[in-house]
This record gives sequence, structure tokens and C-alpha cells, in this order.
Amino acid sequence: MIGALGYADPAYLDVTARLLRALKDDSYDWMQAQPGHRVLDLGCGPGTDTLALAERVGSDGMVVGIDRDPVMLKEAERRAREARLGTRIVHYLADATRLPLGSGSCDASRAERLFQHLSDPAAALAELLRVTRRGRWVVILDTDWGTLSLHSPEIAIERRLARVNADHLLHNGYAGRQIYHLFKRQGVAHVRVAVYPVYAADLAQVRLLTVLDEVERKAIDLGVVTQAELRRWHASLQALEAEGGVFCTVTLTMVAGRKA
Repeated sequence: MIGALGYADPAYLDVTARLLRALKDDSYDWMQAQPGHRVLDLGCGPGTDTLALAERVGSDGMVVGIDRDPVMLKEAERRAREARLGTRIVHYLADATRLPLGSGSCDASRAERLFQHLSDPAAALAELLRVTRRGRWVVILDTDWGTLSLHSPEIAIERRLARVNADHLLHNGYAGRQIYHLFKRQGVAHVRVAVYPVYAADLAQVRLLTVLDEVERKAIDLGVVTQAELRRWHASLQALEAEGGVFCTVTLTMVAGRKA
């Protein structure tokens, strides 16, 4: 689950990783990671992507995983050992705006669903560009939580809850729509864009993926909804679930560019 200002635990990330498998594969392709390359996964979490990238760079390559959470890194290390890929993966505990890597030391870099948690995404992109070799690719994939929609006849309540998610549970809930502009401002060359609509039609999955329990608690704390409105909201979702009518969508954006 995701906590205050976007902390996510490994179990939550494992569930979302399965849902976003095709998007992840596209991001690896856009990195153009090759055998023997040294590549960076910034905000690596429990190592889902570092493991996949280790397969792509092969025994002569190296994957660098960086995260600010020691719990995540401990799990990433465990998974790397379990997969017998520990010699191809190195992890660092560091801030996204101060990477412990030399300039031009990586053949490609990526960050997935990280910028939504950052208060200074422009500085993080500048660091990704700094550590990436000239002419090589930087790939950013992130969610635009402003596009979140959950079908319910209680439209006014749903809209208020969606704003709470984007505005109060994350540092930067609108990251997905901002990445293209960030690339342009940094002078990145050959910018590519893809937009991915993601949906879920199971209420339990929706509640997990949208951290709806936490959104509702925050909305009550902020006075955005009342307890009576929340009861109506729950009743509407339960009725939809009984009819097989639950439907939720959100959009993710992937932007890639070559370091000039």
C-alpha cells in the first residue's frame, strides 16, 4: 500500500508490476539496453526492474538500482541473490537529486512512477541526464493521477476523492503530464512519447491500486467528504460490484529522449 506522500511497500509494487508488465517491457526497449551495458534504474524499489534489466545486459553488463528506502533496497538485494543475479546488480541508498555516480557513467537510465513522489522532479531529471552518456537514452514513465476516474453515480464525491489522491497523498500527483515539458526544458534530443490507459474492473483491485482506503481517510480528515457521503459512496460501489459494473481508469505517460 501507499502511505503518506507516496511511500509504497513491496507487495503493492508487485501487484502493480503485474498490471504494468507491457509498459515495463516497452520502457526497457526504449532504453536500448544491450549486453555489456551499464544501466540505471532510479527509484528501483524491491528490484522488479533491476532483475529484468540484468537479463538484458547479460553477464558482462551491470544494473545500478538506486532508492531512498533501505527496506526496499534490502528486499531488492534479497531478490537479486535469490535469482542468482547478484553479480550483475549493485544497489545504492541515495536521493534522486544527488546520485552517487560519475557523469556519463551509464549507457541508459530509467525511472518509473518515481517523479510523482518528488518535490523537485526537474533536479532528478538533470541528474539522470548527468550520469547518462551522450547520445544514450533516458526513459521516464509516470502516472497522471489527474486522469483517475472511477465509475459511480456519486460523481461529485468521486471527483473530490480523485483530487485528494492527486493533491494530498503525493508530492506531485500530476507527474505524468509534466514529463514532456521537463525533457524539453532540459534540451533533450529526439523526444519520444507514449500514453498508456490502464483500467481495472474488480473492486478489491481498484481499492488497492488507487489506495482508496487511504484516500477516503484523508478526505475525511480534510473535510472534503462527510461520513454520510462516504456511506453513499461505498453503497454505490457495492451495488456496481454486485452488477459487475465496477470500472476504473488512469493514464500513464512514458517519455524518452537522447542526451544531447
